[in-house]
Amino acid sequence: MSDPRTAPGESGVSGVSGVSGEENARYARTARTTPTRYKDRASWERAEIHAVLDTAWVCHLGFVTAGGPVVLPTIFARVDDRLYLHGSTGSRPLRAAGEPGGLPVCVTVTQVDGLVLTKSAFNHSVNFRSVVAHGIAEQVTDPEELALALDALVDHAIPGRSQDCRPGNPKELAKTAVIRLVLDEVSAKSRADDAQDDPEDQDLPYWSGVVPVGAVYGAPVPHPGTERELPAYLRDFQPAGAPC
Repeated sequence: MSDPRTAPGESGVSGVSGVSGEENARYARTARTTPTRYKDRASWERAEIHAVLDTAWVCHLGFVTAGGPVVLPTIFARVDDRLYLHGSTGSRPLRAAGEPGGLPVCVTVTQVDGLVLTKSAFNHSVNFRSVVAHGIAEQVTDPEELALALDALVDHAIPGRSQDCRPGNPKELAKTAVIRLVLDEVSAKSRADDAQDDPEDQDLPYWSGVVPVGAVYGAPVPHPGTERELPAYLRDFQPAGAPC
């Protein structure tokens, strides 16, 4: 099965056709995507940004309403240079994204890779990979793109699953909305360092180091009403980015 993050007629996860390879390797750097602290940890490389997005399951959608700022967790999937976010047709941001001009949003994704313990409380830290994307979210209304987005949302966690389950019926689809955010103003930031003890703390009698953090996937547990044997795509399943 083809990569669910690749839209029909597009070349793949590397991005936009008609752009030179050198330009296509990274997103444009802007004031909003340039951190004010630890700038050396930032990246605009497409491959690095896509890798964080493609191995995370939850994003946080930030927007502003009349009552003030709101940040909501939700599921998402990437298809080339687009993020698709899923929700109810009654959801505030999804309704607002359907209005003329769309909805200004900020989408963030964070993955924790390690707890960094140092001999001083001040220097404790976290090893992480994160992505922040700014832009205008718009509601997906084209039936073909909506089908693509919904399949991608299902396949994001378990590749191939969209072809092995019943698709949404008209009643279900009427309750479902998807918004699209084009990845244009986006950057990644990460820390992947050891514990950084100050020289004056080196001889203190405390443990320092890194506690690795990672997801653990157990064996699939069938529903009591399921008689079918385990599908091939679930046997020895390893999610994208998981250690072998």
